[in-house]
Amino acid sequence: MQLKGLVRFFTVLLIIYSLYQLSFTWFVRNHEKNMEAVAEKFVNAQYPETRNQKPADYSAAAKELFDTRLKEILDSTKTKTLTYGINGAMSYQKAKEEELNLGLDLQGGMSVTLEVEMTGLLRTLASNSKDSQFNQAIINANLSKANSDADFISLFKNEYVKLAGKDKMSGLFATARKDKITVGASDDKVIGVLRDEAKIAFENTYRILKSRIDQFGVAQPNINPEVDRQIISVELPGIKDKERVRKLLQSSANLQFWEAYTQAELSTAMQKVEGDFDNFMKGVVITPDTLSDIKIIDTTKPKPVVTATPATKPTDKLSDLDKLPDTAATKKTAAATETKRTLTEFIKISPNGQFLVQVSDTAIVRKYLSSEALSRHFPGARLAYGIPDDPKNKKTLPIYFIKSNGGKAALQGDVVTDARQDFNQLDGKPNVSMTMNNTGARIWENLTERSAKDRIPLAIEVDNIVYSAPIAQEKIGGGSSVINGSFTIEEATDLANILKLGRLEAPAKIVQDQEVGATLGKEAVRGGALAFMISFIVIFLLMLIYYNTSGWIANIALILNLLFTVGILAGLGATLTAPGIAGLVLTIGMAVDTNVIIYERIKEELTKGKGYLGAIQEGYKRSLPPVIDAHVTTFLTALILFNFFKTGPIRGFATTQMLGITLSLFCGILLSRWVTEWFTNKKKHLEYFTGVSRRVFKHAKFKFIEYRKYAYVISMIVLALGIGSYFNGFNYGVEFSGGHRYKVKFDKEVNVEQVRSELKSAFGGENSIIKTVGNSQTLEITTSYLINDTRPEADSIIQDKLQSGLKAHGKTEVLSKSTVKPTIADDLKKGAVKATLFALLVIFIYILIRFRDWRYSFGTIVALLHDVFVTLAVFSFLKNIVPFPLEIDQHFIAAVLTVIGFSMNDTVIVFDRIREYSRVMKGESKGTIINRAINDTLSRTIMTSLTVFLTILILFLVGGEVTKGFAFAMLIGVVTGTYSSIFVAAPILVDIAKSKPLGVSDEHEVKK
Repeated sequence: MQLKGLVRFFTVLLIIYSLYQLSFTWFVRNHEKNMEAVAEKFVNAQYPETRNQKPADYSAAAKELFDTRLKEILDSTKTKTLTYGINGAMSYQKAKEEELNLGLDLQGGMSVTLEVEMTGLLRTLASNSKDSQFNQAIINANLSKANSDADFISLFKNEYVKLAGKDKMSGLFATARKDKITVGASDDKVIGVLRDEAKIAFENTYRILKSRIDQFGVAQPNINPEVDRQIISVELPGIKDKERVRKLLQSSANLQFWEAYTQAELSTAMQKVEGDFDNFMKGVVITPDTLSDIKIIDTTKPKPVVTATPATKPTDKLSDLDKLPDTAATKKTAAATETKRTLTEFIKISPNGQFLVQVSDTAIVRKYLSSEALSRHFPGARLAYGIPDDPKNKKTLPIYFIKSNGGKAALQGDVVTDARQDFNQLDGKPNVSMTMNNTGARIWENLTERSAKDRIPLAIEVDNIVYSAPIAQEKIGGGSSVINGSFTIEEATDLANILKLGRLEAPAKIVQDQEVGATLGKEAVRGGALAFMISFIVIFLLMLIYYNTSGWIANIALILNLLFTVGILAGLGATLTAPGIAGLVLTIGMAVDTNVIIYERIKEELTKGKGYLGAIQEGYKRSLPPVIDAHVTTFLTALILFNFFKTGPIRGFATTQMLGITLSLFCGILLSRWVTEWFTNKKKHLEYFTGVSRRVFKHAKFKFIEYRKYAYVISMIVLALGIGSYFNGFNYGVEFSGGHRYKVKFDKEVNVEQVRSELKSAFGGENSIIKTVGNSQTLEITTSYLINDTRPEADSIIQDKLQSGLKAHGKTEVLSKSTVKPTIADDLKKGAVKATLFALLVIFIYILIRFRDWRYSFGTIVALLHDVFVTLAVFSFLKNIVPFPLEIDQHFIAAVLTVIGFSMNDTVIVFDRIREYSRVMKGESKGTIINRAINDTLSRTIMTSLTVFLTILILFLVGGEVTKGFAFAMLIGVVTGTYSSIFVAAPILVDIAKSKPLGVSDEHEVKK
């Protein structure tokens, strides 16, 4: 092998890289475990009864104290060095960002999908027009959205044209956007402007949501905007206060202008605070090992005399800025060995007089300054943080005290009519131009007059974050202002967009909502890990039993494949989910497939009498085309999954599968070949046979083609059952049907029919779908009660009704919850159908290009449809028979597409051998050639199917409830995929275009 030097180099490099990436997870887990021990000691001192308990068993009060204390400790140790990376010292916060992400289904938390509402935007741009046709068009567009993939702007245009006629739209928007739209402009011109405004509104909403998410204190949030669909998907692993998340994510962006404390006022107040701080700190527990060392902040870069504080994007990882609740325990007397800190260790002053706080200390500083003892020095004011003081080094935030007397802002953002990034005419530096309406102009004139006279900062605040606090140089009349500062173009553009928030109303509403309890997450981890370990051991032993010493090469390749897959996943910042673990388990089965194909070919060559070296060379050479074909088709189906489904679990599965497939090519072909040659050079021959493998399928001569008519009858029955399943119906998952789903665990088994009756009464006559999970101690409850209710309190009402209906059955624990609005459910259905059809089309084209014969493509598609119909029939007709849920959901679609890829894997191997034999078996009948090809690949087909089947069976048995439906669909698919490759795809080549030969010579053969 000519590339063995490169193979060796990349193997060593990948091993080092994977271990390096996974080391962060080890360091982080070790640090968090130590901090948990510190928090436990703290709780034990306040609640002696917890000394022999684990935190999970604490009382509610003790658990709250533990969570609060642990958060304080972790926040304050964000800058603590845990290890050293490529760029030097690696802090806990940085290591946390680099560790292997766990999805919310593995650690608990919540995910939401928000739809950015464009109705308010259009009404604002139309100056809240009372035109009946305009308002009816908006109503109709909202109704059409449920059954259309078009964006809301296009739907509105279509509906308005129906009502008012063509090119009548400009009059609606010319007033608000007179700089871009003139009366009489074409509808296309108007729509172009509206789309630009909608894009800005979407980006503003996304920016605000991101800053809000940063406030939740989640270490690894995932936010994914889809501009075309006007959807934002958010995943918050480990989040606890879910009601706060729902409320904050759906609230409208609140742009306000406030007067803030002057520098002199703030300095005076801080001096008084420092005087009282020692008394306030008496009894507060702060130990040296739980707080990071506060270093002097070097702010050598002076700020200009403030006409405007430069605006930047919000920091990516803000600590929780919400009020940290004081507990009685935190005020108890400290031990003699504990030390106290002065407030100046937390708060620093830059050369230009700006008070600064480290991001890691924001929560504790807010706690101190908001306390009764210290807040009295800021009468009529509240604390607010700004955006990072240094955009390049987002470790410190400026502190502001907003003059909030009466709780009403001096000026609301809705007075801003326009804002844009511009340039200073004198020095050419970026600035922001802002225009207000008449009402705003009058108030702004008074504000700027006071600001210029008394040097009062005018804080521009959105969602309690100050984006800029300029001081006016003079009174500004007329409503037009210019904000100058040390802006970059990007910073000025961001601030301009922030200012436009008051004018562009595009709030986000939750259309899909899922919660996973920590208990269910831990069960998923345990089940997935157990399935992974058992599968690995079983396949490891199977390879040794069937392939003798050469099985060690396959096992080495398997181990490295898994190491590389997990390591690269960590390096890419990908999220490992329960389906992702399923992808790893599946990778175990499919990773050995490359070695199986190669080894079976080597065994064939050895059986023919070839020498050891010749058999190895021929085996690798002849195996390369089918290995590439099999992996490419499986990779394509995973890629389609990745692109059509934006949710973390499905994307996690697809990412894991694509990565595993790619690495199996490297490990199975290049790495295995290198290790094999190493043994050969040492004069040590590997054995490829055992007593078992010599006897299995030895000289198999089954007459598959002769029995094809029986197979056709079976296939017709399958077709009938597949069609019949449509009429028999399916159990749709909540993401495909819409509704609320709760997985509830009781402290004892319950009467399901009694629960159903009581819930019907609680939900006002609404029938709930109830299924048992394992036994009647855990129920899955689905209801459509208030599914279309848009009130913020709707979710709380539903949960109250649920608890009311279940209260007679003792203690309950909600393990998981999900809510999907009908609109998003329809979108997911369409996406699933499109993904499946697109996968079939891509495979048809690939096979056509690869084999240059439409019959191969046709036979492949018929076989794949056969597999899909079998799976659908089983899920339809057995839905109420098997003791676990059989549902059509995203996991089912993932399984179907994976089955398509796996079945393709088998079919391509058989087809490739048919094509090869058609060139050498001149004069033989089609049936003879196909029978020979199937028989000679039968050992490989059975071995591959067996390894995958065993891994999926183990996943089904011990992997937990999260992946049970997926695993069951895969089990069906593996069996039917093997059958269809032999009895459906290949026989079609005999009966379609009978006069046409099987083999179409490739380019090399034609030239011969």
